[in-house]
Amino acid sequence: MGKSNKQKLSAAQQATLLATLKLRFEKNMPRHKGLDWEEVETRLKANGDKLWSLQIMEETGGEPDVVGFDKKTGEFIFYDCSPETPAGRRNVCYDREALDARKEHKPADSALDMAEAMGVSLLTEEQYRALQQLGKFDLKTSSWIETPAAIRKLGGALFCDRRYDHVFVYHNGASSYYAVRGFRGALKV
Repeated sequence: MGKSNKQKLSAAQQATLLATLKLRFEKNMPRHKGLDWEEVETRLKANGDKLWSLQIMEETGGEPDVVGFDKKTGEFIFYDCSPETPAGRRNVCYDREALDARKEHKPADSALDMAEAMGVSLLTEEQYRALQQLGKFDLKTSSWIETPAAIRKLGGALFCDRRYDHVFVYHNGASSYYAVRGFRGALKV
């Protein structure tokens, strides 16, 4: 995936994506109580680079949806809301440093590099816990989350999942990767 999130969607791609997002919005109203689709759509149409990021979130299996509104910035907040961590973003280590440190059996990419290329950020622990208030996610998979610098400096990285009806935060070596671990993105529009 290239590092250009400045790409634009064609009119047909925009229409298809907006229809998908609208349908998801309408089917999942508890995720965004008090928000109006027309306002979201207007904002999306005015931000082509963000539409491109949402398209990549969609293409990689993220099922992005509106989960809130940031009153400070006036932006709508989207998270990946797929039941399991997005299938097109699994089997990746945490970051470039971890990827470069692997001597053999390197994964194809890292979560932070992919997120940057997509124009999104990894969910923080707080954001991940907020997402879990909207439904039950990652019952069979896990998702890398933004890791504090002090932990990363020592070679670790954090990930989350939901088991036994509780959200758990774990640690692993940043260079580890698994077929059931990916990452969820956050995007403000």
